[in-house]
This record gives sequence, structure tokens and C-alpha cells, in this order.
Amino acid sequence: MYTVDELISKSPILAKVARLEPTVWINPDRKTGKEAWENVEFTYEDIEEANERFTKFGPLLVELFSDEFPEIIETRGILESDLVHLTKMEEEYKNKYGLKGNLYLKLDSHMPVVGSIKARGGLYEVLVFSETLAKEHKLIDENKDYTQFLNDEFKDLFSQYTVQVASTGNLGISVGVMAAALGFNAIVHMSNDAKQWKKDHLRERGATVIEYDGEFSFAISEARKISDKDPYSYFVDDENSKILFKGYSTSAIRTEKQLKEMGIKVDEDHPVFVYCPCGVGGSSGGVAFGFRKVLGDNVHAFFVETTHIPSFLIGASTKLHSNVSVHDLGIDGITEADGLSVARPSKFSGENLQTLLSGVITCEDDELFDHLRDLDRLEDIRIEPSSCASIAGAVGLFNHEESLKYLKDNNLLDKMENATHICWATGGNLVPEEEMQKYLNR
Repeated sequence: MYTVDELISKSPILAKVARLEPTVWINPDRKTGKEAWENVEFTYEDIEEANERFTKFGPLLVELFSDEFPEIIETRGILESDLVHLTKMEEEYKNKYGLKGNLYLKLDSHMPVVGSIKARGGLYEVLVFSETLAKEHKLIDENKDYTQFLNDEFKDLFSQYTVQVASTGNLGISVGVMAAALGFNAIVHMSNDAKQWKKDHLRERGATVIEYDGEFSFAISEARKISDKDPYSYFVDDENSKILFKGYSTSAIRTEKQLKEMGIKVDEDHPVFVYCPCGVGGSSGGVAFGFRKVLGDNVHAFFVETTHIPSFLIGASTKLHSNVSVHDLGIDGITEADGLSVARPSKFSGENLQTLLSGVITCEDDELFDHLRDLDRLEDIRIEPSSCASIAGAVGLFNHEESLKYLKDNNLLDKMENATHICWATGGNLVPEEEMQKYLNR
């Protein structure tokens, strides 16, 4: 435990954070060129490896999910989302908030099968585990595609194992749905922030859901203990998983292709700003790493959190990472953004992003719902409130002293009209209509 004064002495911006004021922390350790990569343990080869594995498993995903999601037949089982230009929202936000540049939304919210960014990580880790098991038991025939995983000998093997994960919602859906589909016993431990519809969705697809009264940090600690006691249990660790991280990073090479197809330049005069809603920092970290590695120094990656749960900001700015909680700063951790409701950030993600991340932007919960309504009204797109944190990030860039200074210090002010803002919609397509109406009516 740290006192509030001790934390503020490590990072003066935390005085504003403790008062629950929306703010921006600019990372003083961001580097460019070779210097940026000296202490990053992940490589471009990691991204390629994950992308190739997704391709290899594509035929299996078609067999498992194309009845419900026929669109994956055309993509041969590659789960990917559209990058859409929010032309109407962009025009209104230029007048309303002083936005400059071009506003885009990366619709991971509409990813087939699980409807969230967690399809890149959660599905990937379950696939890696299944492949590892199959190879250990010499079941894989290298002359056949991976639809062989549907054979009885694979199912008999997988049925002996349990895949477990702790989640506030979307990662649980991703891991639970994939594990159950392959024949594993799937157990999802869900904290008190998880929405009821997400628990129902998992149970309908064959996963066991264990509910906790405590928040995410408690749920993951308990889940890890339970899994460790079972030699036939595999735990997907949202706080520490490098496999999840690699899966998320594939977003970069796929988005690079989309940018080229859309004729969008990425260079010194055409910077790209990526805004990722941030919980523990795994999926946002994987995306930020991938974009910096694939598209280079002209990418400026920001995480976005709400004022009541700014865990990554606190951990990164003090360099205490998972050793500090929002509660140490006297913050309650209560937010409507259930996907971001994590009191402690990932240590390994924070350490790997130390020279890559531009900063963290915070916003109030009410702003999420304002952007949700605007997105519905102007673009006819619906996503989860927590996903709208990314749009709040793009708005916040132009409305905080700290971020405006960042633009000035990096010689970006005169280039912002040519900037591309990519807001990451991390989830939302599976939200029931009744629940979505509650969000819109708030």
C-alpha cells in the first residue's frame, strides 16, 4: 500500500487524477528509432507468427462458426473488422470539440463469433493451447488442414482438460466460446462488474460461469488459485499472458493493409493517432505495440480510461505497474465501463509499453454515453459504452493542456489537418437490444 502523498511525489499528475478530474498523462519515456525497442521483448516475428497461426486455424473456425456467422466463409475463417470513416461525426466534432484531421473507427466491436477485440487474443490463446496439446500427443497430421481438430481423438483429448479465465466480460466470452467449441471444459470467473447478459451468453454456449462479489483483481486471484490446483487446467491470465498480447498485435498488419487499400498515408506529414480503451492493458498494449512496430514512429498511441478507474495511468506514471491500485489513490474504481474496470494494470504490458506509448487520457463516464448517442445518431453504429472511451480520447487530445503541449513538442500542430485518428471499438455488437436502449436513454 502507498499513501496518496507518496504516489503524487512519484507522479505530480496524480493530484488531478485523485480529484477525479479528466486529464492527460504524457509519457516522458517515449522513444523513437532503435532506442524505442531496446527493452521491448516482442518482435515483428511474433506478430507474423500469430497471424500465420490464425490463418492455419481458419478452416476450423469456418466449420465451427459459419452456420451462425456465414461472413467468415468468404474470409476463410480469418476474423477481422472494418475500418470506417466517421464522416458525419468528424464534421460535427470539428465544430463541437475542435477536432482536426480524419476520424475513423476500428470495428472490433463487430468481429464475428465474439463481437469484441478479445477475438484476437482470447481465441488465439485457446487455439495455441489446443495446438500444443495436440502436438504433444502426436495427433496432428501435417498433410491435412486444421479441420482435423474436429476428429474424435482430438475431442477426447480436449475433454480431459479445463480452460479457465477471469474476466469482466469480453475476454471471458472469447475464451469460453472457443474452449467450449473445441470440447474443453470452459470455466469463466466473472467479477461483480460483469454484465448479466454476458454471463447468460456464456452459459448458453456451454461454459460454466463462477460469479464473485469482488472486483476483477479479486476474481483473477481466486481463479488463478483454483486453476493451479488442477494439473489438467489451463489458465488464460489476462494480467500476464504474452500469448494474448501477441494475438492482439496482429491487428496492426491487418490495419496497415486496410490503410493502404483506402489510400491513407502514414508518414511524418500524415501522423496516425490510435486510441485504445484500457483495462488491464493487454489488448490495448498489443495493439499499441503492433502499430508502433508495423507503422513506425509516426504512430502516436494513447490509452483511454475513465476517471474512476485510471489504473494504467497510475501504474505507468509511477512505474509501479501492478504493484499499485487505484484504491491506493483513494479512488473507488466504480465505472459504467465494465470492460475497463480493472484496479491494477498488467506489469509486463506496462514495462513493454514504456518507450512506445504516447500517454493516457481519462474521461468521465457521462462522456461515454454522449459519444454513444452521437455515434448512433450520426453513423448508425452501436458499440459498448466502454468502447466509446476511444472517441473520448480523440476529443481529449485537443482539449487538454498536456496533450496540446505534446503536439507542439513533437512538431505536430501544423500536421493535424492531415492526421488519421483511429478509435478502437473494443466491443458491443452482442449487446442485447434492450440493454443497448438503456445505454442510449441514459
